[in-house]
Amino acid sequence: MTALERTTTPSRGERLAAGIRRAVLMEAGVYTSIGRALLRRPAVAAGGTGVAYHRPVLTVLIIFIVLSAVEIPVIDLIVHRWAPVRIGFLVLGIWGLTWMLGLLCAMLMRPHSIGPDGIRVRDGLEIDVPFSWDDIASIAIVTRVDQPKTPRVVDGVYSERMQYEANIEVELERPVTVILPGLPPHGGSHEVTTVRFWADDPKACLAAA
Repeated sequence: MTALERTTTPSRGERLAAGIRRAVLMEAGVYTSIGRALLRRPAVAAGGTGVAYHRPVLTVLIIFIVLSAVEIPVIDLIVHRWAPVRIGFLVLGIWGLTWMLGLLCAMLMRPHSIGPDGIRVRDGLEIDVPFSWDDIASIAIVTRVDQPKTPRVVDGVYSERMQYEANIEVELERPVTVILPGLPPHGGSHEVTTVRFWADDPKACLAAA
């Protein structure tokens, strides 16, 4: 663990405040991503290239969205006699469906970005970590499969996996500080020297870089 990483356990108040903040930001991200999808405006800088990473989980997300959509009228039919219960389940069902659509839109509209300023590693609603070309020594196709529940940062290696797997490896010129959502030890500031992430088309990713 580097000097930038906190060794103390966050207090209950810190965890609550951080959880509320993350929830608010993710909720905003849901509607922002849906808006980007409707306007067809992916979050890729001018002159940059978007690198998709959603393919391994796309089928699962679509299944969840379909099930959420089917669940709304089914539950409404069951509880239609009790108006307060019906309204509550209807609001909850619509919110859940909207959230799942927002997550899908986030993965589609917030790809990894490779542009004039460098590489931005992304994942869903929260992750957006920039690396400038001045910090990057090399980039290569290297497939890595980690164990489930492995932290994002281990021994200076930051991995943004998809289904426990990464296939792009970026070596940095020097240690770089990244800020991850949440509190230490998994979130917060980390000093890294290697970055790994998943790209649906690693050869296209390498060519863009």
